[in-house]
Amino acid sequence: MTSPLALLHTYIHARDPQQSGRWQATAIWILRLIFALGAEIASGRLTLWAMSLVYTTLLSMVPLLAVSFSVLKGFGVHNQLLPALLTLLEPLGQRGIDVGHRIVGFVENMDVGVLGTLGLAVLIFTVISLIEKIEKALNEVWRVQQQRSFAQRFTGYLSIILIGPVLIFSAVGLTASLMSQTITQQLLDIEPLSAVFHVFLKLLPYLLVTAAFTLVYILIPNTHVKPLAALTGAICAGILWETAGWLFANFVVSSGSYTAIYSTFAILIMFMIWLYLSWLILLLGAKVAYFVHHPGALNGAGEAPIR
Repeated sequence: MTSPLALLHTYIHARDPQQSGRWQATAIWILRLIFALGAEIASGRLTLWAMSLVYTTLLSMVPLLAVSFSVLKGFGVHNQLLPALLTLLEPLGQRGIDVGHRIVGFVENMDVGVLGTLGLAVLIFTVISLIEKIEKALNEVWRVQQQRSFAQRFTGYLSIILIGPVLIFSAVGLTASLMSQTITQQLLDIEPLSAVFHVFLKLLPYLLVTAAFTLVYILIPNTHVKPLAALTGAICAGILWETAGWLFANFVVSSGSYTAIYSTFAILIMFMIWLYLSWLILLLGAKVAYFVHHPGALNGAGEAPIR
C-alpha cells in the first residue's frame, strides 16, 4: 500500500507550477523544497558534514577565539567577546553560561605573544582548517569539486579571521552603546517609537543571524551565488536556528536526568549537540540557497553540473 507521503510526493511533482495559480505554485515549491531537504538529510551527506564540523570546531574554537581576542584587543572591543559568546550559547541555559566562561578563561590564559613562531603557525593552521572545512562542506552542497588556489584560500581566510570578528563585535558594541544613550531613552518615551523599537529588538536576533548566514553563503563557496538565493537560504536558516534554539533551551531545562547520569560531562554533551544542530541548520540553509539558485534541481530537471 502506498503511503500518504509517497502519494503527496508524486502529486506535487506531477503538477506543473506554471499552470497553477500564484499561491498554488508557491505551495508546490515549498512542498518540493521540504521533500528535497528531507531527502538530503536521509542520504546522510549533510549530517556527516555537520558531525565533521563539530569535531573541527571543538579543536579550533579556543585558537580561533584567541586570535580574534588578540585582534579585538587592538581595537579596544575585546570586552564584547564574552557577551557575544553567551548569546550564541543561550539555548544551553545556565550550562551555556558555564561553558562560555570556561572558554573565555582558556582564551585569556592563552598568550599568543609567547607561543613562538612554531606555536603561532600551529595556532593559525588550526583556525584556517576550520574555515577550510566549512568551504569544503558548502562546496559539497553546491556540487563544486574545485577548491580555491592556496594563495586565494590563505588571503581570504586571513581576511575572515582578522576582519570578521572586528566587524561583528563592533556592531554588537555599537548596538549596546546606542541602547544606553540618553537620546535613545528619550525617544523610547514616545509611544509609537517605543512600540516600533521593541518590535525591532525582537527581530534583531533574526536579522543578525540572517545577515551572518547570507555573508557565509556568498563568500565561502567557490562559486558565484546570487544574493537573492543566499538571502532566501539565510532567512530560512535564521528562522530555523532561532526556533531550534528556543526548543533546545526548553529541552535543556527538562533534561535533569542527563545531568544525573553524565554528571559534569552533561555540559559537554549538550554543547556538542547544539553545535551539531547549528552546523546542520547552516548546511540546510545553504541547500535552500542552492535550490533557489538552481530551480531546475528542485523541479526534477536534474542537478546543476559539477564544477
